Amino acid sequence: MNLAKRLQTVRGLEVETPGTSTLGDPWAGPATHTPDYIADSTGSGGTTEDSSQALSAVKERTSSALFDRMGSRISDTTLDEAELHRYVKEELRAVIDEDDIPLTSQERQRLVQEIADDVLGLGPLQRFLDDKDVTEIMVNGADKVYVEIAGKLHLTNVHFSSEEHLRRIIERIVSKVGRRIDESSPLVDARLSDGSRVNAIIPPLAINGSSLTIRKFGRVPLTAQNLIQLGTMSPEITELLHACVQARLNIIVSGGTGTGKTTLLNVLSSFLPSDERIVTIEDAVELQLQQSHVVRLESRPSNIEGKGEIAIRDLVRNSLRMRPDRIVVGEVRGGEALDMLQAMNTGHDGSISTVHANSPRDAIARLETLVLMAGMDLPLRAIREQISSAVNLVVQISRLRDGTRRITHVTEVQGMEGDVVTLQDAFTFDYSAGMDANGRFLGKPVPTGVRPRFVDHFADLGIHISPAVFGSMVAGGGQR
Repeated sequence: MNLAKRLQTVRGLEVETPGTSTLGDPWAGPATHTPDYIADSTGSGGTTEDSSQALSAVKERTSSALFDRMGSRISDTTLDEAELHRYVKEELRAVIDEDDIPLTSQERQRLVQEIADDVLGLGPLQRFLDDKDVTEIMVNGADKVYVEIAGKLHLTNVHFSSEEHLRRIIERIVSKVGRRIDESSPLVDARLSDGSRVNAIIPPLAINGSSLTIRKFGRVPLTAQNLIQLGTMSPEITELLHACVQARLNIIVSGGTGTGKTTLLNVLSSFLPSDERIVTIEDAVELQLQQSHVVRLESRPSNIEGKGEIAIRDLVRNSLRMRPDRIVVGEVRGGEALDMLQAMNTGHDGSISTVHANSPRDAIARLETLVLMAGMDLPLRAIREQISSAVNLVVQISRLRDGTRRITHVTEVQGMEGDVVTLQDAFTFDYSAGMDANGRFLGKPVPTGVRPRFVDHFADLGIHISPAVFGSMVAGGGQR
C-alpha cells in the first residue's frame, strides 16, 4: 500500500485532541486528565501505527528536502523565522504534490509545525517544553520518551526518527551554551534559554542509545504563597523560615533528586532583604532572585584540552573577596562544602545552600563526606564541630508516593554532645493522617511543640514571631 492510500485508510481511525490540558499545577498531586501524547497501557498512543508511519514518511522526506535546499543556513541564527516557515511550507507542498498525498488542512498544519520544531526548536520534544503541565522530560534512546506530570512518570507515544535525529537535537542544545558532546566527551550538563536544566549522555557510555533529561524551569518562579496553597509548607513554617532568613541564620535545604530543593531555595532567597549584596553560585544557573543587587556566578567545565575549568569551589572562594552580604550556593556536592562552612563560621552568616540527602541526619553525614572530599586531613570531630557551629537549620523536602512535594522536617542544629551533632525537630510531616480515595496524602507539616533555641535571639534583632507557630506554646517559651 503506497503512502497516499495508507493515509486514506487510517484517517478515519485518528482522533485529534487539543494540545492544552487541564492537569493543574505540577506540584499538586495526581492528574485528572490524560493528554493525547500519553501512551496507553500497551505502550502505544492514540494514533495508529500505520498512521504514524505514513505521516512520519512524509515528514522525513520533507525534512530531507528542506535540509538539502537550505544547507548551512538552517543553523544561521540571523535567519528570519518567517522566512524559514515559508521554506518549510514550500518543501511540504512539493512532496505532497509529487506523491499526490491527500492531507487535510489539519494534517498539513501538524506536519509544518513538527518540521519547524525540528529546525527551530527541539524536535518532538518541543511540545513538552511548551506544555506547562510537563515538569520533566526523559529520553531513553530514540524510541522512548517519558514525561513527568503532577509528580508521576508517563510513557509517551512520541519518538525520534532515528538515533541521528536525537543526537542532532542534543548537539543543538549543548552548542548554544558553548559546550560540546562527542565520543571523547560523551556526557554534558547544560541549560536551555529559559533556564531548564539539561543532562545528556551518548554512546559508548549510553548503551541503548543517547539519553537526554530536561528538568523544566518555570518562567514564573513559585512563591511562598504558591507552596502554601499546594500544601508543600504551612503558613507557620513560612513565618518561621522568613524570620530565620531575616535573622541571618545559615540554612541547608536537604532533599533527594527531583524533590524541589531549588524551588524551595528560590523561595527562601526571596526573603533576603533587597538592600543587601547577594552572590549566587551555581553549576547551572537556575535561581530567579528578584532583588536588584545580585551577582550570579556559574561554574565552567574544562575545554577540549582539559583546561579552563572553573569549579564551584573556585567560585565560593572568590565570592569571599566580593564583599557579599549573603552567599547562596545552588548545591554543594564536593570540596566546596569546606569553604562554605568556613565562610559561615567567619562572618558570612545568612548563607543558604542545598545538599542531596534523605533526612536531616543524613544531610549532616553528607556534609561530613563532602568536607573530606576537599583533600584536607581533618579529624572527624573537627569536621562535625565546623558543621554544628556553622549550620543553624536543616529544611528537609521530599517527594511523596502520590507525587506531591512536602516539607517533612524543619530541624534545628543545636550543637555537639560528645562526638555527635545534636538535632531537634521543630516541624515534622504528619504521615498518620493517612491518604484519601485518590491516593493523596492528607497529612501536613505540624509543629512538634519544641521551640528552637535560636528563636530566643529574634527579639534582640527586632524580629517577632507568634508563639502559636510552634503549637501549644505560651508566651515566654514555656509549654502547656
